[in-house]
Amino acid sequence: MSDLLKSCRSNWEYGLARECRRGLVRGMGYTEEEFNRPIVAVVNSWNEYNPGHVHLRNLSERVKQGIREAGGLPFEMMTTGVCDGMVLKNEKYIELPSRNSIADEVELIVESNMFDAMVMLSTCDSIVPGHLMAAARINIPTIMVTGGYMPMPFLEGKSANYGELSDHVGKTMQGKYDPAQAHKEVSGMYASCGACGIMTTANSMCLVAEALGLALPGNSLMSATSSDLLQCAYKAGKQVMELLRKNIRARDIITKEAVENAIAASMAMAGSINLLMHVPAVATEAGLEAEWWRLFDKASNEIPQLVGASPSGPWHLQDIDRAGGSAAVFRELMPKLHGDCLTVTGKTIAENYADAQVYDREVIGTLEKPYAKSGGLFVLYGSLAPEGGIIKAGAVDASMRKFKGTAKVFDSLEDAMVALRADQISPGDAAVIRYLGPKARFGTTAYTFQKELKGRGLDKSVAIVTDGRFSGASSGLSIGYISPEAGLCGPLALVKDGDMIDIDIDARKLDLCVSPEELAERKKQWNWVFPKEKYPPFLRLFSKCVGSLAKGAVWE
Repeated sequence: MSDLLKSCRSNWEYGLARECRRGLVRGMGYTEEEFNRPIVAVVNSWNEYNPGHVHLRNLSERVKQGIREAGGLPFEMMTTGVCDGMVLKNEKYIELPSRNSIADEVELIVESNMFDAMVMLSTCDSIVPGHLMAAARINIPTIMVTGGYMPMPFLEGKSANYGELSDHVGKTMQGKYDPAQAHKEVSGMYASCGACGIMTTANSMCLVAEALGLALPGNSLMSATSSDLLQCAYKAGKQVMELLRKNIRARDIITKEAVENAIAASMAMAGSINLLMHVPAVATEAGLEAEWWRLFDKASNEIPQLVGASPSGPWHLQDIDRAGGSAAVFRELMPKLHGDCLTVTGKTIAENYADAQVYDREVIGTLEKPYAKSGGLFVLYGSLAPEGGIIKAGAVDASMRKFKGTAKVFDSLEDAMVALRADQISPGDAAVIRYLGPKARFGTTAYTFQKELKGRGLDKSVAIVTDGRFSGASSGLSIGYISPEAGLCGPLALVKDGDMIDIDIDARKLDLCVSPEELAERKKQWNWVFPKEKYPPFLRLFSKCVGSLAKGAVWE
């Protein structure tokens, strides 16, 4: 038995229980020498229904090879891996409940088996944060391997940007776009695997994993089809054994300063609006406390946008990869980061990127000459959002940064879609879509409404205000995550048709032009009750147990 194994928690000294475990492992065909190694969980989310994860089986084999060569015994386990683009926006299976469930799955399996370390493989929206939350909870030596971006295919002689092509959906439904051309575009606008190749939630969360220090340098902007990614997986398998030897655990890396680094990186790349839900969740699971949304807002004032990544700029992720990748971005951003934060390499984040180079200054800017002077995510406060509302400001047209509109109120996403398709939403309206928050409807996305609104040409004349969320490809004057949510009788629950809503993006203001006295009277009449009879037990439990959105909507 090695000296390392003697210090591992998997080395049970429980007599019959340990012998039973040894017998079962030997019965699966493992040798005694293999049994007397540290046991490492390879937490995979491979499946055949998610293009972001369909290639992770190959990556896990490389991880396991690295673990074996470094003296460990890997055991692969699977977790849920729901793709936001594949689930038809069905609120019964949306991401926030699945994210929390993923963290629970990992905790249950890893802790019950007392694994000594783990390597986690994931790519997409809810899975990466779910894995990071579990890493923070369990606090054993951990490395994340993110699955890479989806390379941009070619369509009709030019690169196909799915974010742009999907805008044609609303036009097609309205009879203003050729259905045959739309069919051709849909058939050719995605590649075979990886995270959708713009700064949606998936790629934004992969960037967060690297900025936190839990992924190897450069991992977050590797192509899903590249040799670099396979090599990264192998190196992660070997390196996790080094972390185990040095007893470097997840919470040694996930510190408040590391979270601030992740927030800064998301600003530099105009990351997804959903990071304001997921990053606080990881921090909360790590036992950290802060006003995370205010830190995001502070960073949006202080951190310039170094890269014009689509949908907040012209560049696809493979353009950024070509220009130097995440390593080059972090090198440029380093004066704004806590450079002494520890990472899974055993080195600091400053040491990791000291030799990185930028190969195309048109793509990756500098702090002195950035793509934009401020980050893309703003937090708005005011009488309609006392605890905040979130917008991807980098994707708002200049003409809409100040807006005062008439409220059109909808108590469900379905009602809002019916009104939009019936041409009942007009320029100058503020579409209020409520009861979509975690308590009321599990954090339902209003992305379908947003995309169809844009397809109808209303994105530069109509505001969206909701306690639901948006995709990482959010655009337009779309304010989400209004807190407190309507299901908690926040001010959003008290808005009526015809009320005026006043928005000032640059002043960070979101106000309902109704007197406090009138709102107090309306509150007396409020009587909404969660319709538990409509939902299965898991979602009823989620609604009952989910906590504050500002802390990431983790379990209370």
